[in-house]
Formats: sequence, structure tokens, C-alpha cells
Amino acid sequence: MPIKKFAVACYDDEEVLFPAVRKVRRSGYKLHDIFTPFAVHGLDEEMGLKGSDLHIAGFIFGLTGTCTAIGFISWILTSNWPLNFGGKPHFALPAWIPITFELTVLFSAVGMTMTWCYLNQIMPGVKKHVFHPRQSDDYFVMTVELNEHINENEVVDFLKSTGAKETSVQIAESSWWYGRFDRTEEYEKLNA
Repeated sequence: MPIKKFAVACYDDEEVLFPAVRKVRRSGYKLHDIFTPFAVHGLDEEMGLKGSDLHIAGFIFGLTGTCTAIGFISWILTSNWPLNFGGKPHFALPAWIPITFELTVLFSAVGMTMTWCYLNQIMPGVKKHVFHPRQSDDYFVMTVELNEHINENEVVDFLKSTGAKETSVQIAESSWWYGRFDRTEEYEKLNA
């Protein structure tokens, strides 16, 4: 995972956060993420994030469960181990509806949960950089990605002008990872 520099701004009120997000987006800076202590309605639209496609994944997982149930039951009861249940035909689709429904729901629920965890980067064992210790307590923390073409002092001053209570520049992984990155040579070179 690449290690990048971030300008971090902390806000203590969502009323100040919304105009700050608008100003950051209008100024052309790359908004990395915003960490809030609770769900803030309308923040995803303000950040320019597109809607979730999780419902498509749910449909695909549900269809996989349906096909698995019908395929597996028909294979067992018609060719592998055909049994006569009270004179019913071997391919008795109406009798398989409850099991088919249950596998559809199971595949859809488990698949959507795993997809949601992957997309939100909160799988078990995943480590993420904590930009501020109060980001899940009472601060709204906005991170702006910096590169070599951007003057970090200029960005920090800009974030202060938007109403930030605290600002800093931090070096962190740009995504989630397993293990620790702070003991690598690349991290030590950047902090030197």
C-alpha cells in the first residue's frame, strides 16, 4: 500500500463541517475521507460520493443461492440418490421452494455482509490509521491528500480558514492493510 501525506483538519460541529467540505471541493484539493462520530445525513452527497451498488451484489448473491439450491437438489434427487417420496416425481420443484428460499436468503445475507465489510474496509484483522484520537468521540476529522505539487502549509492555512479547531500534517497508509507499516524503511525515511 502506498504511504502518503495528509492534511488533517478537526471540526467540533457539523454546521461548520458542511461549508468546509464545499470550500475544499471548490478549491480543487483532493478530499481523502471524513471521519465522524455519528452518521451525518447529506455528507456523502456533499463529498461527491456516488450511491452504493450493494443492491446489485445482493441480487447476484441471491441468484447464486437460488441456482445452487435448485442445481444441488435436482442433482441429488434425480441422478445421485433418487428416492421415491410417496409417489412424487423425482424433479418435484414445488417441494423444493422452502429450501430454495432459505439458500437464496442465506447467500444474499452473507454475501452482502462480506461485500459491505470489504467495501468499507472493516474486515476482521484490518488496520487503519487513526488520524485523531477523538475522531470517533466528538470531532469531525477531514483528511485532504497532499502530493509533491501542493504546498502543505498553504493547505493547512486554508483548512484553518474554514473553521478547523486543529490541523496537522500526517503520513499514513492511503488505504487499509494487514500488519504494521510504521516499522518499514519507507515510513522511517518519510518521518526523518
